[in-house]
Amino acid sequence: MAENDRAGAADEELARLADTTAAEVRAYLATVTEVATGRLDSTALSVLLLAVSQTLVTGARLGAVDDVVPARRFEPDAGPDPDVDPVRASLANVLEGLDDYADVVDPLTNAALVRGALSDDLTAVAADLEHGLRHHERGDLTEALWWWQFSYLSSWGPRAAAALRVLQSLLSHLRLDVDAETASDAEFDALHP
Repeated sequence: MAENDRAGAADEELARLADTTAAEVRAYLATVTEVATGRLDSTALSVLLLAVSQTLVTGARLGAVDDVVPARRFEPDAGPDPDVDPVRASLANVLEGLDDYADVVDPLTNAALVRGALSDDLTAVAADLEHGLRHHERGDLTEALWWWQFSYLSSWGPRAAAALRVLQSLLSHLRLDVDAETASDAEFDALHP
């Protein structure tokens, strides 16, 4: 009986993880879609920083648990892949002049520099997350968790981590890169209230 209790508790824990992940996925998708509308203007980078950070917390949770193994040896069809191209194009428009960046292929195995685009990263993450969400919405929680966990380690985790670094760097430059006179005046004001 104790073995059944442990198995039941583990199933409940995985169901809670699936539901929590689904809620975080919906929040990420809503945020990226909202930013893509262009209505957020000066808060867009901050909102994206928060959304990507929270999504990476969710991914870390998935990466920290034992591998989720679905009962089936094949992935059931989740339906057609979402069309993220309109969102990608809108994000590229919103992020014009800030979208492209340099990235490392793999910091452990291949330090070659490649071109990255924030709009590509944000929408690739969205597509991977939405794929798992469709499994979740059909009630296949184990398949959803497997997909989210697998794609976190293989795809959307690295893309989100790259996006996070770029967003943090953009905000740092926007807020800290000031001319010497402005910095001197602010320093003087801070020291002589």
